[in-house]
Amino acid sequence: MRTSTKSGLFAGIASFALIAAASPSFAEEASTLAEAITGGKASVSFRYRVENVDQTGFAQDASASTLRTKLKYATGVFQGFSGVLEFDNVTEIASGDFNNTINGNVGFPVIADPEITAVNQAYVAFTGFENTTLIAGRVAHNIGNQRFVGTVGWRQNDQTWDMAALVNTSIPDLTFTAAYVWNVNRIFGDDHPFGDLDTNTIILDAKYSGLPIGNVTAYALIIDLNDAPVFGLSSKTFGVRFDGKHKIDGGDLTFLYEAEYANQTDNASNPTNFSADYLHGSLGLSAHGFTGKVGYEKLGSDGGVASFQTPLATLHKFNGWADKFLGTPAGGLEDFYGSLSYKVQDGSMKGVKFDAIYHDFSADTGGSYGSEIDLQVSTKFMKHYSIGLKFADYNADGFATDTQKIWFTLGATF
Repeated sequence: MRTSTKSGLFAGIASFALIAAASPSFAEEASTLAEAITGGKASVSFRYRVENVDQTGFAQDASASTLRTKLKYATGVFQGFSGVLEFDNVTEIASGDFNNTINGNVGFPVIADPEITAVNQAYVAFTGFENTTLIAGRVAHNIGNQRFVGTVGWRQNDQTWDMAALVNTSIPDLTFTAAYVWNVNRIFGDDHPFGDLDTNTIILDAKYSGLPIGNVTAYALIIDLNDAPVFGLSSKTFGVRFDGKHKIDGGDLTFLYEAEYANQTDNASNPTNFSADYLHGSLGLSAHGFTGKVGYEKLGSDGGVASFQTPLATLHKFNGWADKFLGTPAGGLEDFYGSLSYKVQDGSMKGVKFDAIYHDFSADTGGSYGSEIDLQVSTKFMKHYSIGLKFADYNADGFATDTQKIWFTLGATF
């Protein structure tokens, strides 16, 4: 059991200031430290999930039934200081046969939800300087669209960051962020040999939101990993992202667009000298609850020797829910995709959301990898509850193996 107390890029970095003020709902500062502590806000959340994996190459399916519980307390603000403490626990409910990455059940497909009890968050924020927020400690935070830094929120245990950061908004419409991460607490827990990554990672970001047509973000992510088996993931990434939306046809129809480019090279103790590019672009339309998108994403390869990697990302969110591309193959990855979603606008099913996504995968240098269909229906109800059913079907054509996954999730937050 884990008990130690010891993550396009940054498109929404301004939200960092919100989590740094651990108690944004407190309009006034407390007059005493005791008042800040006792006048804080507590919350609890539960998420129960059943997951099944049918994967070619395994004689038996994997099945898991797990419950995640989070207990969180956010203090009030006293003389600019506030804090958050959060515990989480992942427990198996009933029996199941699956490889949770640390239980030795290698005869079954992986479902990466080991039993864990951990300090999920423990940080202090200071907002006493004008237009500036400082934060230090363990933070569960998603940056931008989570393509480069994310908490892997789909899994039962979060990926969190032991970090210090500064967010400054002195210049109108510009948010500048600088952060240093010294440890990555991964979803696998401390019992996994790589449950923690000792690192010297620097995050720099500048997002400008003053344009009428969208946001422009320039960023840098400099990863220096200190454990020899993962030296190959140390890298320097520099990029720029543009995203926005525009209402047309009298406001009933919204045009959506995004474009991003980044370059990644080796860093620190990485034994491979390489340079690889990242490209992403998408166009979409949204109206009356419907949203359709088409897009192209490339994680490039340097001649098949090394490829563009995103080791701190929420990887499940990208390149298919079957999770066949958690690490970019040496030949790189090209993903042509289309998605259609619909959220019911009224009636007894108001709020129910349907999602369908198709991916066509191939190598940047080489041939086809395969294709995938992802389907989901989900909703929130009675204010505190949520429910969802999700399906992924990956059809291999030169990479990995055919895989089908299905999830049923029920959540509650108070």
